[in-house]
Amino acid sequence: MVAAIKTREITYTAADGSTLIGYFAAPESVEPVAGIIVAPEWWGRTEYAEQRARELAEHGFAALAIDMYGDKKVTSAPSQAGEWMMQTFQGNTIVERAGAGLATLAAQPEVDNTRLAAIGFCYGGKVILDLARSGADLKAAITFHANLSAQQAAQQDTFKAEVLVLHGELDSMVSLDDVESFKQEMNNAHVTAEVIVLKDAKHGFSNPHADEHAKANNVDLGYNAEAEKKGLKAMYSLLDRTLA
Repeated sequence: MVAAIKTREITYTAADGSTLIGYFAAPESVEPVAGIIVAPEWWGRTEYAEQRARELAEHGFAALAIDMYGDKKVTSAPSQAGEWMMQTFQGNTIVERAGAGLATLAAQPEVDNTRLAAIGFCYGGKVILDLARSGADLKAAITFHANLSAQQAAQQDTFKAEVLVLHGELDSMVSLDDVESFKQEMNNAHVTAEVIVLKDAKHGFSNPHADEHAKANNVDLGYNAEAEKKGLKAMYSLLDRTLA
Protein backbone atom coordinates (compact mmCIF):
# COMPACT_ATOMS: atom_id res chain seq x y z
CA MET A 1 0.00 0.00 0.00
CA VAL A 2 1.38 3.42 -0.99
CA ALA A 3 1.36 5.92 1.86
CA ALA A 4 -0.13 9.39 1.45
CA ILE A 5 2.78 11.83 1.56
CA LYS A 6 3.60 15.49 2.09
CA THR A 7 6.50 17.46 0.61
CA ARG A 8 8.25 20.76 1.24
CA GLU A 9 11.51 22.56 0.56
CA ILE A 10 13.86 23.20 3.47
CA THR A 11 16.60 25.82 3.42
CA TYR A 12 19.67 25.10 5.53
CA THR A 13 23.28 26.28 5.79
CA ALA A 14 26.53 24.36 5.54
CA ALA A 15 29.64 25.03 7.62
CA ASP A 16 31.21 26.82 4.63
CA GLY A 17 28.32 29.30 4.60
CA SER A 18 26.59 27.87 1.54
CA THR A 19 22.81 28.23 1.44
CA LEU A 20 21.41 24.83 0.55
CA ILE A 21 17.83 23.96 -0.35
CA GLY A 22 16.66 20.39 0.19
CA TYR A 23 13.49 18.68 -0.98
CA PHE A 24 11.73 16.85 1.85
CA ALA A 25 9.10 14.14 1.53
CA ALA A 26 7.45 12.17 4.32
CA PRO A 27 4.41 9.98 4.86
CA GLU A 28 1.36 11.49 6.51
CA SER A 29 2.17 9.70 9.75
CA VAL A 30 1.51 10.54 13.39
CA GLU A 31 4.64 8.80 14.64
CA PRO A 32 8.18 9.82 13.58
CA VAL A 33 9.66 7.52 10.94
CA ALA A 34 13.17 6.59 9.82
CA GLY A 35 14.94 9.21 7.69
CA ILE A 36 17.04 8.91 4.56
CA ILE A 37 19.07 11.50 2.67
CA VAL A 38 19.16 11.26 -1.11
CA ALA A 39 22.36 12.54 -2.69
CA PRO A 40 21.85 13.42 -6.38
CA GLU A 41 23.88 12.89 -9.52
CA TRP A 42 26.34 15.58 -10.60
CA TRP A 43 23.54 17.45 -12.41
CA GLY A 44 22.36 18.83 -9.05
CA ARG A 45 19.13 18.45 -7.12
CA THR A 46 17.03 17.51 -10.11
CA GLU A 47 13.48 16.22 -10.39
CA TYR A 48 14.97 12.71 -10.49
CA ALA A 49 16.35 13.06 -6.95
CA GLU A 50 13.04 14.52 -5.81
CA GLN A 51 11.19 11.57 -7.37
CA ARG A 52 13.35 9.14 -5.40
CA ALA A 53 12.59 11.07 -2.20
CA ARG A 54 8.85 10.83 -2.88
CA GLU A 55 9.13 7.09 -3.54
CA LEU A 56 10.91 6.59 -0.22
CA ALA A 57 8.13 8.53 1.51
CA GLU A 58 5.50 6.36 -0.17
CA HIS A 59 7.39 3.36 1.20
CA GLY A 60 7.09 4.79 4.72
CA PHE A 61 10.36 6.68 5.20
CA ALA A 62 11.06 10.40 5.47
CA ALA A 63 13.55 11.52 2.83
CA LEU A 64 15.54 14.65 2.03
CA ALA A 65 17.00 15.13 -1.45
CA ILE A 66 20.02 17.20 -0.51
CA ASP A 67 21.54 20.16 -2.32
CA MET A 68 25.31 19.88 -2.81
CA TYR A 69 25.88 22.99 -4.96
CA GLY A 70 23.83 25.66 -3.19
CA ASP A 71 20.59 27.43 -4.12
CA LYS A 72 19.36 24.11 -5.64
CA LYS A 73 21.41 24.78 -8.77
CA VAL A 74 20.98 22.24 -11.58
CA THR A 75 22.46 21.87 -15.05
CA SER A 76 22.29 19.55 -18.05
CA ALA A 77 25.79 20.50 -19.24
CA PRO A 78 28.61 18.13 -18.21
CA SER A 79 31.15 20.98 -18.20
CA GLN A 80 29.12 22.93 -15.65
CA ALA A 81 28.31 19.84 -13.62
CA GLY A 82 31.98 18.92 -13.55
CA GLU A 83 32.96 22.42 -12.42
CA TRP A 84 30.46 22.43 -9.57
CA MET A 85 31.36 18.89 -8.55
CA MET A 86 35.09 19.63 -8.47
CA GLN A 87 34.42 22.61 -6.21
CA THR A 88 32.98 20.22 -3.64
CA PHE A 89 36.14 18.11 -3.80
CA GLN A 90 38.04 20.97 -2.13
CA GLY A 91 38.87 20.46 1.53
CA ASN A 92 36.06 18.85 3.52
CA THR A 93 33.23 20.37 1.47
CA ILE A 94 31.51 17.11 0.56
CA VAL A 95 31.24 15.93 4.15
CA GLU A 96 30.30 19.39 5.47
CA ARG A 97 27.46 19.85 2.98
CA ALA A 98 26.18 16.29 3.17
CA GLY A 99 26.47 16.39 6.95
CA ALA A 100 24.41 19.58 7.04
CA GLY A 101 21.75 17.79 5.00
CA LEU A 102 21.76 14.82 7.36
CA ALA A 103 21.47 17.08 10.41
CA THR A 104 18.61 18.97 8.78
CA LEU A 105 16.79 15.72 8.04
CA ALA A 106 17.33 14.49 11.60
CA ALA A 107 15.88 17.73 13.00
CA GLN A 108 12.52 17.40 11.24
CA PRO A 109 9.61 16.51 13.54
CA GLU A 110 8.55 13.71 11.20
CA VAL A 111 11.91 11.96 11.62
CA ASP A 112 13.14 9.47 14.20
CA ASN A 113 16.75 10.66 14.40
CA THR A 114 17.94 7.34 15.81
CA ARG A 115 17.17 5.64 12.47
CA LEU A 116 19.01 7.34 9.62
CA ALA A 117 20.39 6.13 6.29
CA ALA A 118 21.63 7.56 2.99
CA ILE A 119 21.37 6.69 -0.68
CA GLY A 120 23.25 8.28 -3.57
CA PHE A 121 23.44 8.16 -7.34
CA CYS A 122 26.71 8.53 -9.33
CA TYR A 123 28.47 11.55 -7.75
CA GLY A 124 25.90 11.31 -4.96
CA GLY A 125 27.15 7.81 -4.25
CA LYS A 126 30.58 9.22 -3.49
CA VAL A 127 28.94 11.89 -1.36
CA ILE A 128 27.22 9.41 0.93
CA LEU A 129 30.20 7.06 1.08
CA ASP A 130 32.45 9.95 2.11
CA LEU A 131 29.84 10.95 4.68
CA ALA A 132 29.85 7.39 6.04
CA ARG A 133 33.65 7.34 5.98
CA SER A 134 33.61 10.47 8.15
CA GLY A 135 31.77 8.57 10.89
CA ALA A 136 28.23 9.82 10.30
CA ASP A 137 25.59 8.05 12.33
CA LEU A 138 24.05 6.05 9.48
CA LYS A 139 22.48 2.61 9.64
CA ALA A 140 22.94 2.06 5.89
CA ALA A 141 24.67 3.68 2.92
CA ILE A 142 23.47 2.59 -0.52
CA THR A 143 24.89 3.64 -3.88
CA PHE A 144 23.80 3.33 -7.49
CA HIS A 145 26.50 3.52 -10.21
CA ALA A 146 28.71 5.45 -7.80
CA ASN A 147 32.14 6.99 -7.90
CA LEU A 148 33.71 4.76 -5.24
CA SER A 149 36.95 6.72 -4.72
CA ALA A 150 37.82 7.89 -1.22
CA GLN A 151 39.42 11.13 -0.15
CA GLN A 152 40.03 9.41 3.18
CA ALA A 153 39.76 5.64 3.41
CA ALA A 154 37.23 4.05 5.74
CA GLN A 155 38.41 3.36 9.27
CA GLN A 156 37.15 0.52 11.43
CA ASP A 157 36.53 2.69 14.49
CA THR A 158 34.47 5.37 12.74
CA PHE A 159 32.50 3.75 9.90
CA LYS A 160 29.04 2.85 11.23
CA ALA A 161 26.90 2.13 8.17
CA GLU A 162 26.17 -1.15 6.48
CA VAL A 163 26.97 -0.66 2.78
CA LEU A 164 25.28 -1.77 -0.42
CA VAL A 165 26.89 -0.89 -3.76
CA LEU A 166 24.84 -1.40 -6.93
CA HIS A 167 27.19 -1.36 -9.91
CA GLY A 168 26.65 -1.86 -13.62
CA GLU A 169 28.60 -4.67 -15.25
CA LEU A 170 29.24 -2.49 -18.34
CA ASP A 171 30.06 0.73 -16.44
CA SER A 172 32.93 2.33 -18.39
CA MET A 173 33.37 5.16 -15.88
CA VAL A 174 33.89 3.07 -12.76
CA SER A 175 35.80 -0.08 -13.60
CA LEU A 176 35.53 -3.50 -12.02
CA ASP A 177 39.09 -2.91 -10.77
CA ASP A 178 37.76 0.18 -8.96
CA VAL A 179 35.07 -2.03 -7.45
CA GLU A 180 37.68 -4.52 -6.22
CA SER A 181 39.69 -1.69 -4.65
CA PHE A 182 36.56 -0.51 -2.88
CA LYS A 183 35.87 -4.01 -1.58
CA GLN A 184 39.40 -4.12 -0.19
CA GLU A 185 38.89 -0.76 1.51
CA MET A 186 35.72 -2.05 3.16
CA ASN A 187 37.42 -5.31 4.18
CA ASN A 188 40.34 -3.43 5.70
CA ALA A 189 37.93 -1.39 7.82
CA HIS A 190 35.84 -4.45 8.73
CA VAL A 191 32.73 -2.83 7.24
CA THR A 192 29.73 -5.00 6.39
CA ALA A 193 29.42 -4.33 2.67
CA GLU A 194 27.76 -6.01 -0.29
CA VAL A 195 28.48 -5.23 -3.93
CA ILE A 196 25.93 -6.34 -6.52
CA VAL A 197 27.13 -6.21 -10.13
CA LEU A 198 24.09 -5.88 -12.37
CA LYS A 199 24.23 -7.67 -15.71
CA ASP A 200 24.33 -5.62 -18.94
CA ALA A 201 24.02 -2.34 -17.03
CA LYS A 202 25.94 0.84 -17.86
CA HIS A 203 26.70 3.91 -15.78
CA GLY A 204 23.45 5.69 -14.96
CA PHE A 205 21.39 2.49 -15.22
CA SER A 206 18.83 3.60 -12.61
CA ASN A 207 17.88 6.87 -14.30
CA PRO A 208 15.27 6.78 -17.10
CA HIS A 209 16.87 9.99 -18.43
CA ALA A 210 20.28 8.34 -18.86
CA ASP A 211 19.85 7.63 -22.58
CA GLU A 212 18.81 11.24 -23.16
CA HIS A 213 21.91 12.49 -21.30
CA ALA A 214 24.08 10.05 -23.26
CA LYS A 215 22.82 11.26 -26.62
CA ALA A 216 23.00 14.96 -25.74
CA ASN A 217 26.54 14.77 -24.37
CA ASN A 218 28.08 11.83 -26.25
CA VAL A 219 28.86 9.95 -23.04
CA ASP A 220 28.55 6.26 -22.19
CA LEU A 221 25.40 6.19 -20.07
CA GLY A 222 22.38 3.92 -20.36
CA TYR A 223 19.13 3.21 -18.61
CA ASN A 224 18.39 -0.42 -17.81
CA ALA A 225 14.92 -1.07 -16.41
CA GLU A 226 15.73 -4.56 -15.16
CA ALA A 227 18.87 -3.37 -13.36
CA GLU A 228 16.93 -0.47 -11.86
CA LYS A 229 14.25 -2.87 -10.60
CA LYS A 230 16.77 -5.27 -9.07
CA GLY A 231 18.73 -2.41 -7.53
CA LEU A 232 15.69 -0.83 -5.92
CA LYS A 233 14.53 -4.19 -4.56
CA ALA A 234 17.93 -4.72 -2.91
CA MET A 235 17.90 -1.15 -1.58
CA TYR A 236 14.50 -1.48 0.07
CA SER A 237 15.43 -4.86 1.50
CA LEU A 238 18.43 -3.35 3.28
CA LEU A 239 16.57 -0.22 4.38
CA ASP A 240 13.64 -2.22 5.76
CA ARG A 241 16.02 -4.42 7.73
CA THR A 242 18.43 -1.79 9.09
CA LEU A 243 15.83 0.89 9.84
CA ALA A 244 13.23 -1.38 11.44
